Amino acid sequence: RAVKDPEDYEARKNMHLASSMAGVGFGNAGVHLCHGLSYSISGLNREYHAPHYPKEVKLIPHGLSVCITAPAVFAATADSSLDRHAEIAEILSGKPVRKEDAGQALSDTLREYLYDLDVPDGLNALGFTEEDIPNLVAGALPQRRVLDLAPLSVAAEPLAEIYAGSMKNY
Repeated sequence: RAVKDPEDYEARKNMHLASSMAGVGFGNAGVHLCHGLSYSISGLNREYHAPHYPKEVKLIPHGLSVCITAPAVFAATADSSLDRHAEIAEILSGKPVRKEDAGQALSDTLREYLYDLDVPDGLNALGFTEEDIPNLVAGALPQRRVLDLAPLSVAAEPLAEIYAGSMKNY
């Protein structure tokens, strides 16, 4: 509601409260791949102009640079904890999820949320191409404070696969 109707102050209040709670959770538990990958996405932006920002500013907002890789990230991390990924997929989708389907189910559910919220369709929609992947990876690799919290090996190849899987989300 808060996204679709900016005049819905109750929804906006609840969204602010939820984002504050999430921030507390992030502060205690940490963040990993989506955040580590986001820095090079924002930093290497050549052409994207975010809606509702001044036209002369080329900017990929932090939240957009973080969420754009989420479907591919959680597909990649699912094997590290199928139970947790299945639980989150069930909570977000409201549907039962088999443990062995956790990665795909969570990834698909996140894509639905992103689509419903009118998030641009992957890195291609932000002006990136497959040729940008080596530079995106090179920009992400130094982000060790967040990447090292990830439940998988954080080397160039897995990161390249995540960026490639994030080129188009829908």
